[in-house]
Amino acid sequence: MSRSAWEPESPRSGFSAPDDDVAHRLHQLAEVTTELGWAETLAEVAEAAVGHFAEAIRAAVATLMVRSGDRLEMIAGHGLQRGITEMWGSFGIEHANPASEAAREGRVILLDDVAEIERRYPSLRGQMPQGRSLVNLPLGAGPHNVGAIGLTFEDGWLPGRRELAFLTTFAEACGQAIRRIRATAEATQQARQLAFLADASAELASSLDPTETLGRIARLAVPDLAEWCAVQVVRDGALTTVAVAHADPAKVEWAWELERRYPGDPDAPAGAHNVFRTGRSELYADIPDEMLVAGARDEEHLRLSRELHLRSAVIVPLAARGRILGVITLIRGEAGERFGPADLALAEDLARRAAVSMDNAQLHNAAQDVAVQLGRAVLPESLDDVPGWQIAVHYRPGGQAEVGGDFYDAVPTPEGGLAFFVGDVMGHGLVAAAAMAQMRAALRAYLSIDPEPSQVMTRMDAMFANLGIARLVSLLYGVIGPDGRVRLVNAGHHRPLVVGIDGSTRWITSVPQRPLGVGGDDRVVTECRVAADDVVLLFTDGLVERRDESIDTGLARLAEAASGLARSPGPGALDRLVTQVGLDGGEDDVTALTLRRAPG
Repeated sequence: MSRSAWEPESPRSGFSAPDDDVAHRLHQLAEVTTELGWAETLAEVAEAAVGHFAEAIRAAVATLMVRSGDRLEMIAGHGLQRGITEMWGSFGIEHANPASEAAREGRVILLDDVAEIERRYPSLRGQMPQGRSLVNLPLGAGPHNVGAIGLTFEDGWLPGRRELAFLTTFAEACGQAIRRIRATAEATQQARQLAFLADASAELASSLDPTETLGRIARLAVPDLAEWCAVQVVRDGALTTVAVAHADPAKVEWAWELERRYPGDPDAPAGAHNVFRTGRSELYADIPDEMLVAGARDEEHLRLSRELHLRSAVIVPLAARGRILGVITLIRGEAGERFGPADLALAEDLARRAAVSMDNAQLHNAAQDVAVQLGRAVLPESLDDVPGWQIAVHYRPGGQAEVGGDFYDAVPTPEGGLAFFVGDVMGHGLVAAAAMAQMRAALRAYLSIDPEPSQVMTRMDAMFANLGIARLVSLLYGVIGPDGRVRLVNAGHHRPLVVGIDGSTRWITSVPQRPLGVGGDDRVVTECRVAADDVVLLFTDGLVERRDESIDTGLARLAEAASGLARSPGPGALDRLVTQVGLDGGEDDVTALTLRRAPG
């Protein structure tokens, strides 16, 4: 049976063996975790997760499996026997194996008995050498899970409490890096596609709502180009009418009823479905009665078709960037002229512009979704459950962006304290968000070695110097002990504000120091104490800075309004504070974070 991960560690393998330099191993893990924060491709993630990570923890075998739809794909492996990559290169998420189970259920799999492993997972029979243990770590939890890391160790070694905490932290960082890279790549691709929308007309390009765009297409065509216009697009695998236009609203309702009673034939050799299948326009200069008879389903259908008094028709594809999005049908009755080649060219031009506008709307919505996913991937999902602390966060990207350059986090320390930080990367949008993710990953890694502010900031300065990072970053990092002792370093950021139980406010005065990215500085640690009922407020400059006033005015306004946090420092009170003192619709990101020790 598998040994519990909470029992004492075995001295035979893993990264806690007595002959190891434990501090060196922990430093290696922190460096690999930081490497993940800077990874820009899945190949770089794989190199860190499988190569460097396996070396740091002395794993006999390491694999990285990334989820793609309902399958897992092995993108890297270390120490694999011949043929394993071909056998396990791709497999279903529902398959009975430890990697699928870890990714599917979002939990760690720990086993140290080969017989039990083979009984539980028959597909592994003959593939596990005797004496090996097995550890599988999910890359995230719930909908954010993107795969699994598989590890085996010699001598049946399994991680204990401390080792498992490091392993799961690394797996979470690995999953975050993969989500960030995927989201950034998709957003970049969407941005490139949006650059080709210059040919869309001003009228069509004025809307980013796909439904509104479709309606505008039909309204543009009537009555200048045709008496009737119908727009059809693919929905749920079928060509579906989504917009109909005519000068007479009553006839529009009648056309909808006809569509419901007699939907188009997907296999018809001519008409809208054929244009959609082939991507080739159709011109019917004349619509004889024989054509109506051939296309009628029954006598009632023929009667209704004749009542339309159809004279001429054009059907053109909605094509953009190699894709057929739908079709436009234009019809003229007896009062109109017949369609000719010039009308066909005009209709195709309208369809081309309309298709680009439709694609623009779809890409815009997709890019917005990607931006939201990126923000969720790189910022803490929740700080509500940090033991012993009441924490509230307000985060709002600036301008029209869905993500920004502000970053923050709060991490419990082993002695019952809280390490916290809030920072601001210059700029906002996807580029700033990617840099923000790198900052947060590095801080998390360094504080896991030693949360002492001087140590963390020294390592951050060294990282900027060694990697030649030119981006400007302000950062406030500190630790609150269980006794209320605060130690912090301020690298070009705003001072924290302390709100007492009586509503009084005071600033924690710290020595002004340079931001990260403008050269090293002698980092000075500021020390003070806060009472058990005190609320510590951290924030970024978007909360207090306005173009038409001095920063001192904004800080004074915040200090006066913050007294209300004494009664309740929860999310609702923080949101009201931000609304009261902030600037609606500002271009800068706004982040505010309150910390208070929980009662008892």
